[in-house]
Amino acid sequence: MSKAKILSAYEEMAESYNNLIDHKPHNAYYDRPNTLSLLPDVKDKSVLDAACGPGKYAEILLAQGAKVTGFDLSTKMIALAQQRNKNQGDFFVHDLAKPFENLKDASFNIVLCALAMHYLQDWTSTIKEFYRVLKPYGVLVISIEHPFFEYNYFNSTQYFEVEPVKCTWNGFGKPVEVNSYRRSLGDCISPLTQNGFYIDELLEPKPVSEFEKLDPKHFRELNEFPAFMCIRAVRKG
Repeated sequence: MSKAKILSAYEEMAESYNNLIDHKPHNAYYDRPNTLSLLPDVKDKSVLDAACGPGKYAEILLAQGAKVTGFDLSTKMIALAQQRNKNQGDFFVHDLAKPFENLKDASFNIVLCALAMHYLQDWTSTIKEFYRVLKPYGVLVISIEHPFFEYNYFNSTQYFEVEPVKCTWNGFGKPVEVNSYRRSLGDCISPLTQNGFYIDELLEPKPVSEFEKLDPKHFRELNEFPAFMCIRAVRKG
């Protein structure tokens, strides 16, 4: 799969994504409240927002007193994150798959990576970088598409393979093809446990009540079967 295809999709929908992110149900009333519930108190803490998109998570964390550094593959997303956060925080363009060369060892209390790891074919080097930049006993919180949901959604027949997949998103303006990688539950867990983390909590989220008002069909479905999964992992000392 070409990384250029992933970047192109997000560059194309950046403006509409930013305009809708505050209240789009799957983001605002499913992913975000559940992912945020796994974070410790962020006041006066250093937080890395990895693959930060248009900076919505950063906006929330800055308002809670965190010191936020964020990066994203998309130049347009970084411009929107800077605009949204009015020059608060430090945002720069960077590829999640590459070493975080400008970030120092043990420089963050918390790393947040929301709905981005499924764009990586191999998690290992990125998880090692999360470990490196976190302080001892620092917290990593990630949200991903649930591996069981993806297996069904993409009609896969090779559960244990890391499999390139694609679908069309219609919720951010004109249809956009989005490419990613589907993997097993084990391939979501073992890169963490084999590279210096222990799993502190695994959350199969349910949507909050605001979701039902905007999308009752998916509200019902998400209360029956999860589409996302949230993990809190702790860096060993």
